[in-house]
Amino acid sequence: MMNLKKILKPVFVIILLLFSFFYTDKVVDLIREKDPIMQKIKLSSEKYQITSEDARVIGSNIIPGKNGREIDYEESYVKMKQYGMYNEALTTFKEVEPTISIDDYYDKYIIQGNNNYKSVALVFKINSNNNFQELINIINTKNIKTTLFIDGLFLENNTSLIKTLLNQEIELLSYDNKYDELYFNSALNYLASLTKRNPKFCYAEYDQKEVLELCSKLELHTIIPTIRVTEYPYKTIKGKLSNSAIISLPLTKQMINELPLIIDYISQRGYTFLSLEELLSESMEK
Repeated sequence: MMNLKKILKPVFVIILLLFSFFYTDKVVDLIREKDPIMQKIKLSSEKYQITSEDARVIGSNIIPGKNGREIDYEESYVKMKQYGMYNEALTTFKEVEPTISIDDYYDKYIIQGNNNYKSVALVFKINSNNNFQELINIINTKNIKTTLFIDGLFLENNTSLIKTLLNQEIELLSYDNKYDELYFNSALNYLASLTKRNPKFCYAEYDQKEVLELCSKLELHTIIPTIRVTEYPYKTIKGKLSNSAIISLPLTKQMINELPLIIDYISQRGYTFLSLEELLSESMEK
């Protein structure tokens, strides 16, 4: 019996301490909730709240959603308490992720960005030197962001050239125009070591199950361009330009000749040039 009392006594003390901590926290929470500063913060919540938008799944395709926004009560309260009174300028916010996100669906094709944004992404497939240097000269002169999908074998054979392009987003196109998992994965790792960022996207021009299945397995998103130009680049874009379009342009001589005009036209229409990662991000910040 004495041994049981010896065991129960410290257990009782621990339970009492835990209850004391719990009770103290509840009291602190109650005092904070009754604080006029916190009450004013909460009164302004509806004014600042922006509801998140779910990604849209359309058959085998998906379009990114958008994060929402709400007041960070804890951080706002701490800042204003230190200030000594309610100050709306010290209100702090946090983003609220959508319930359905593109990151839940690697087995769907992303066909455009969220159309709330007046932005576009220019995408180029690179697997040879044909017109490549001319392309780089133009995008550097125009000082715009693009996304370059580069073949793994071309990457290995042109590393010094690729290192001059690290201000652009570089993704993996294929490996020697094929999608062998071993070579593709090896090229992904090499690209990541070169750019110091993890590749995020694969490129398909139509419903290419071989590409989608491999990239889904590697947790890479597969895009199909919103506008895929094959001929008459300027005329095609002029007729199809839309919010958050992914625009794929071929490295033909005609495209190179028309690219400065295309860039100027898109800019004049009020669109911003973003990398693919920026365009497809569900963050509120663009």
